Amino acid sequence: MEFQKKILEYISEYMITNDETIAIAESVTSGMLQLAFSQMPNASMFYKGGLTAFSLSEKVRLLNVDRNEAENCDCVSENISQTMALNVAKMFESDWSIATTGYCTPVRQSVYSVFANYSIAYKGEIILSKKLELHPKTQALNAQLYYAEFILGCFKSELNNLLILNN
Repeated sequence: MEFQKKILEYISEYMITNDETIAIAESVTSGMLQLAFSQMPNASMFYKGGLTAFSLSEKVRLLNVDRNEAENCDCVSENISQTMALNVAKMFESDWSIATTGYCTPVRQSVYSVFANYSIAYKGEIILSKKLELHPKTQALNAQLYYAEFILGCFKSELNNLLILNN
């Protein structure tokens, strides 16, 4: 499993140059984003850490997700991923955060769809929150890899947009 080296290097260089930090909260990607950040050059200078909370009870306990809301949507919604992103940033005291929730296999709760909700937060505000859908026959590992790669690309774009705005 290898992530696109140029994206990893770009993110690393941006974070170090701008003296910013990031934390990750994952469910559907199950640690793949954390793995990607750990592979970045000089990761310890900006990557504060992350957590994988797969069950509803752990999302409620660790990331302050609303239990009733989580029960109503099987812990998978745009708002759940936003809550996860905002709260993991608070937990790790980071500038940036990324959160994922969703399904990597088609199940009844997903209406037999394969999708991820992901959110990116910066300084306590959600700056990107979207749903990424894949073909229902996508293999689970391939779905998780695709989600992670895609979200890293989106994060790189958000960093680039911020760089353009500030210049």
